Amino acid sequence: MVARMVEMGMSREWEIGGSGFLGLDRARIMAVVNVTPDSFSDGGKLGSVEEAVVFGLKCLDEGGDILDLGGESTRPGATRVEAGEQVRRVVPVVEGILEKRGDAIVSVDTTLGEVARAAVRAGAKIINDVSAGLEDDGIFEVAAEYGTGLVLMHRLRPPEGDVFSDRYGAGDEPRYAAEDGGVVGVVTGFLRRRVEAAEEAGVGRGKIVVDPGLGFGKTVGQNMELIRNMGEMGRRLGLVVLSAASRKSFVGAMCGVDEPAERVFGTLGVSASHYLDGVRLYRVHDVRAHVELFSVLARISAER
Repeated sequence: MVARMVEMGMSREWEIGGSGFLGLDRARIMAVVNVTPDSFSDGGKLGSVEEAVVFGLKCLDEGGDILDLGGESTRPGATRVEAGEQVRRVVPVVEGILEKRGDAIVSVDTTLGEVARAAVRAGAKIINDVSAGLEDDGIFEVAAEYGTGLVLMHRLRPPEGDVFSDRYGAGDEPRYAAEDGGVVGVVTGFLRRRVEAAEEAGVGRGKIVVDPGLGFGKTVGQNMELIRNMGEMGRRLGLVVLSAASRKSFVGAMCGVDEPAERVFGTLGVSASHYLDGVRLYRVHDVRAHVELFSVLARISAER
């Protein structure tokens, strides 16, 4: 499988936290740990530092490879959270997890350089920026200075101007020009430019992962088109691609499930499709379910 990924032009490892590497010869799981009161699926679930640390350790015990900590919801319509409050929410959890499990790989989900810097100083090794450095290019400065891994995502507009993928009405759906390659071409081009900007700021290419931003300013149909082309996008860019479909509204629209926490089976369907297309990095809410899924898929692939 590793040889096949190399032949297809996909990166097979991710450089994180200085000289550390995360091998992608198998599926890797980035577990969502939201310390927010208003996230779309699990807002308010973790009401204290202690609860967040316990949950994070549980995700690791279930087979998670990375813990992605976020102190600001990025759901459509979410209220923005200033840097100081994000730091107050996130940093004690980073410290608490690493005190219990010193080898844990922690990621900070933020668009602000001040938050990223505080989390990295506390021990985080990855920065996950849904604005791809457009909201605060200080993110690139922190990533370059500390040698962290960096996730760059495409989004059409910030949370306050966005709506859920299944709620676009006729005439107000997001536009992606056909002459620019439609949603796949536009997103690929955007990510290529943001990767170049990060490299110009001193971030090593091997440290960068790209995320097409499923659900962010895309209709259900546009999300499906991106899903079908995830592997190809990674091959065209020559980079690791992150699959982040977990429990999102377009998944609910496809499987007829309204409650986000009940979209586990629909999410597994998307993850399986991505796995068969060569994707090996996943941001998910349901760790154990994905560990079992990838175990089965890896066994099937190995015995073919």
